[in-house]
Amino acid sequence: MHCLLAGPAFRAGRVSVLYGRLSGALEFPAPMFEIVLYQPEIPPNTGNIIRLAANTGSNLHLVAPLGFDLSDKQLARAGLDYHDLTCVTVHPDWAHCHAALASRRMYALSTRGSRRHDHVDFQPGDALLFGPESRGLPQSVLDGFAPDARIRIPMRPTNRSVNLSNAVAVVVYEAWRQLGFAGAKEG
Repeated sequence: MHCLLAGPAFRAGRVSVLYGRLSGALEFPAPMFEIVLYQPEIPPNTGNIIRLAANTGSNLHLVAPLGFDLSDKQLARAGLDYHDLTCVTVHPDWAHCHAALASRRMYALSTRGSRRHDHVDFQPGDALLFGPESRGLPQSVLDGFAPDARIRIPMRPTNRSVNLSNAVAVVVYEAWRQLGFAGAKEG
């Protein structure tokens, strides 16, 4: 896979938003998972997810429009020293991202999901789609997923949602646990 945003320019915050594949981009091994953030809004959440992606061997896909500039200091601070260790790709819209990941099994995370995240038998390379912090995934995107591919994290009935970076961590680590933490450091 070609990585669009990685390396010293990204780490230093000197990045313009580019879409698609970048010639001469860095190469990364096959990812454990494809984490997809649909129109993320809060830079520290995305920075934390960059770090999570690096630590789990996953790729990160950002679907525009983004609620921040990729050179945002809060984004860089949260994901500092991890930009070189994972692949971050920005897609101009959901249609382009969906097409790029068409060969993957995809799951949409939503409070309106019908299946608990721990009831899914995850496989390497699965794509996990998360919505924006303030509103979650739009119904038009959820409608593109079969009911059993719309998954949720259990929570108390009076609560609205789980923080985005926490939700990604819960689901990705459950999926990775099911796979025996393949590729993790032993010891």
